[in-house]
Amino acid sequence: MIPAEAYRLYLVTDNPSVYAKTERETGKDWLTLVSEAIDGGVTVVQYRDEESDDAELLARARALRALLDRRGIPLVLNDRVDLAAAVRADGVHVGQSDLPPREVRRIVGPDVAIGWSITCAADVDPEQLAFADAVGVGPVFDARGTKPDAAPPLGVDGLAELIALIEGIRKIPAVAIGGMNPGNAGDMVRAGAAGVAVVSAFSRTGRPAEAAREFIRAMRTVP
Repeated sequence: MIPAEAYRLYLVTDNPSVYAKTERETGKDWLTLVSEAIDGGVTVVQYRDEESDDAELLARARALRALLDRRGIPLVLNDRVDLAAAVRADGVHVGQSDLPPREVRRIVGPDVAIGWSITCAADVDPEQLAFADAVGVGPVFDARGTKPDAAPPLGVDGLAELIALIEGIRKIPAVAIGGMNPGNAGDMVRAGAAGVAVVSAFSRTGRPAEAAREFIRAMRTVP
């Protein structure tokens, strides 16, 4: 199971085409960028890839699993419960249109962490929340740059209200996602988030370790 403190700085991988562009500009491949982000303070990594076929997904997930094993960092698989089992992932993250947490738990057993996306109050189903170990709440800001089908943004006040609603049912880590940057990361923690999930701030820069340190510093300033 993934410890609650591991949700502090949550790296979500970007699509291969984004990493390919960054590699052309910086000479660093996607695994190097992930590793450098861990150097800077990333505490958990979710593999999300909306472009690759199943064979490519498996190969890339295995390569990431090997890296994270060496670094002692938990691996979460996005959507694909079967792929999570194949690579011995520490967790799997599902959205509102995927298998619900109850069904995921039946498949993965008691030891794999289940993350669940919550985009609005209507998504908060207490019966399903009972089977989740963490929630991703958002998008807080406009996230269509990395997720074209993203839900409408919540804003900081909306995030705080939704986290309070969730915590009134079950106290599990809530990770803010959607438009995260070091300038707003502290606001997410003040709103009740356990941490922030970041995509493009790590995939589109040649200095991911520095980016991670900026996020960590921003969240450490919160009383």
